[in-house]
Amino acid sequence: MCTMYELLERVNSPEDIKGLTMEQLKQLCGEIREYMVECCAVNPGHLGSSLGAVELIVALHYIYHTPQDKLVFDVGHQAYAHKIITGRREAFRKNRMLEGISGFPKRGESPYDAFGAGHSSTSISAALGFAEAARLQGTGERSVAIIGDGALTGGLAWEGLNNAGSSKADILVVLNDNNISIDQNKGGVHEYLLHLTTHPFYNRLKNKVWNSMGAGKSRDWVQKRVIDTKSNLVRGSGGALFESLGFRYFGPIDGNASSSWSIRWTA
Repeated sequence: MCTMYELLERVNSPEDIKGLTMEQLKQLCGEIREYMVECCAVNPGHLGSSLGAVELIVALHYIYHTPQDKLVFDVGHQAYAHKIITGRREAFRKNRMLEGISGFPKRGESPYDAFGAGHSSTSISAALGFAEAARLQGTGERSVAIIGDGALTGGLAWEGLNNAGSSKADILVVLNDNNISIDQNKGGVHEYLLHLTTHPFYNRLKNKVWNSMGAGKSRDWVQKRVIDTKSNLVRGSGGALFESLGFRYFGPIDGNASSSWSIRWTA
């Protein structure tokens, strides 16, 4: 017997989640997880990685205007919630089955699947391509690469980071580090990411100072102090690696902390 889903059954596209309250979004994430477990109990799939990415995917679809804005997954194991809320809720029951939907994002399956993601480490380069095209054409479309910590170990991912950091394209890279892999994580990248820490007060301070002060020497002095403080915090938290490539770094953020879950956009 199938479970009844109060909110999920009303979601047929990302537009249907944009009017929900924060509490309703939390409830929706819970229902998506329950639905994935229900489906995968009958028809197994890549359940663990997708369970961990539910809030992240709901937040991105809530903030961005897909499919005009592009979400690129790396790899597609984590994209089940994306499929469920982009018009494929019932089709998900036949995920990875003959004549069913693909277990990965597939461009021919839905306009919401911006890029096929059967292999790892391709998302940043692909998202950069979309972002550069949008910049050259002046369409205003935005691009997001959602890359797992395992995919970040591939050379193509670092080539993409290097190219994206020096470009003027509008691109967001989300590193979804769940500290899980098929085997025990090894290597310097994993150890580096595992010890990252965050200082949220920096962004609150920056926004308050930047928005409240007028132009002049006083503002210039305060800005320099804040920038110096930020640089020290980033170096101490491990973000210097990414900022040295031209990115502005935030994190890490516990994406599954239900007691403090929120959606926040920072330009």
